[in-house]
Amino acid sequence: MNPTADVSAPLSVSFPAPLKVAVIVGSNREGRFGPVVADWLLGRFRERDDLTAEVVDTADTRLPTALSYSPPPEVTAELAKVTPKLAAADAFVVLTPEYNHSFPASLKALIDWHYEEWRAKPVAFVSYGGVSGGLRAVEQLRQVFAELHAVTVRDTVSFHNAGASFDDEGRHRDPAAPDAAAKVMLDQLAWWASALRDAKAVRPYGS
Repeated sequence: MNPTADVSAPLSVSFPAPLKVAVIVGSNREGRFGPVVADWLLGRFRERDDLTAEVVDTADTRLPTALSYSPPPEVTAELAKVTPKLAAADAFVVLTPEYNHSFPASLKALIDWHYEEWRAKPVAFVSYGGVSGGLRAVEQLRQVFAELHAVTVRDTVSFHNAGASFDDEGRHRDPAAPDAAAKVMLDQLAWWASALRDAKAVRPYGS
């Protein structure tokens, strides 16, 4: 022991910065239910100190389905609204309804206009709909994100007959089960996001 050391000096302890999560609202449909589900999910983020959320809403952008390596200025302007948020994110939560056994075209356009932004990052899903709760959309999204080198977490949150599950103020009528499911999902997302962030700091993905 160093006799000259000041044992009364406080120890300096550094904690990892909170993980940045982009919460993607996948539907831009008129009269959509997505914002209700998004508000509920953001409430779950506010209960944690290891994750911070930033919303990426497909209704706020107008990305065409015709892809281009040299997009015109109007498309570049639309990309500027979302690409930096996706690039800065350590992880993603995708909120999706189910349209005709699949997910919305607005969500597919957002996904397809990006590539590097998804690579070696985890993706979790919150789905909503009628009897299926949007789960068929989630199963298709898993295949899409696998092609983009993203890691999808196992556990999801799904709202069956979603419109009847929330009151007029956007509060879930019976929150115990979805709140518990959200905790499990976000715990898994945080683990993968932390592990992948640390791994990429040592060795960039694909090198």
